Amino acid sequence: MLGKGHQLALVPSDDGLTIDLDTLGGMLSQDTALVSLSHVAFKSAYLYDMQRVTDMAHQAGALILWDLCHSVGAVPVDLNGCGADLAVGCTYKYLNAGPGAPAFLYVRRDLQSQLVPPIWGWFASQSPFAFDLKFQPAADINRFRVGSLPVLSMKAIGPAVDLLLEAGIDRLRLKSVLQTEYLIFLAEQWLLPIGFTLGSPRQPELRGSHVSLRHPEGYRICRAMIEAPPPQVRIIPDFREPDNIRLGVAPIYTSFTDIHRAMERVRTIVEERIFLEYSAERLAVT
Repeated sequence: MLGKGHQLALVPSDDGLTIDLDTLGGMLSQDTALVSLSHVAFKSAYLYDMQRVTDMAHQAGALILWDLCHSVGAVPVDLNGCGADLAVGCTYKYLNAGPGAPAFLYVRRDLQSQLVPPIWGWFASQSPFAFDLKFQPAADINRFRVGSLPVLSMKAIGPAVDLLLEAGIDRLRLKSVLQTEYLIFLAEQWLLPIGFTLGSPRQPELRGSHVSLRHPEGYRICRAMIEAPPPQVRIIPDFREPDNIRLGVAPIYTSFTDIHRAMERVRTIVEERIFLEYSAERLAVT
C-alpha cells in the first residue's frame, strides 16, 4: 500500500528466547514510523516491559502497536497508563473464548480521528444507513469496524470476561507465576534429565503465562499427549516449529494438580517411548 516506500526491520534474539532492549533501541531512529511487538512472544513466552519499550518508541518519534494475544487475561496490561498508541488481540486464549471468537483492537483516543483504516466497513461509516457513495468514516473508534459483529460470540464473551474481572488480574498474575514456576520446577526434576530443554525465560518477570519445553521429538510427543487413549491422561498442548511443546496455563481454572498430572504424563510418554507409536508427519493443525 505504501508502494514499497518503507523498510521492515526485524529485531534479532541472541538466545532464541529473549530480546535485548538495547539492541531494539539501537534499531530505532527518527526514520522509524511504527514499532510492532507481541507483548508476550508466542513461542518462548518472553514478556516485554511495555512501559519501557513504549517510551523508547515515542522518544524516536514512532507509534507503537502491541499484540496482546498471549497476555490479555493473564498478564496485567495498562495501555492507557503506558501511553500506548495501538493494540490488537484475540479472546480465544486467556479470555475464556475459543476458535472463531472475536478479536479486538485499541486505538488511543486522540488518534481515533486521525487514522483511517485501509479496509472500509459498513459499520465504520459515519452514517451507515445513509448509503452514501463516498465513504465518510466515523469520528471515533467505530471507524475501525470492518465487518458485521459476530453477535452470538460477542454475547458469550461478556460473561467470560466478567469472571476474570471478578477474580482480578493481579491475583490471576500471581497464580500464573506460581504455576509456571511449579511447571518449570517439575520439568527441571523430571524432563530436562531425559532430553528436554526449557524454551521460555527462567525469570518469571520475563515470562507470560505459558511455558515452552523443547525436545527433538517434540511433535510426536505432542501427538502422544493429545491422542492418548482412555484411561490415560490426555493433555492438550500445541506445537510450534521446530521443536516447541507449548503448555498454556490459564490461571482462572488450571490447577496445580492439573500441572502435576500433565508433567507426570509427559515423563511417562518419553521414558516408555510411547511417542514412537505416533507419526512425525505434520497435520494441518498443530
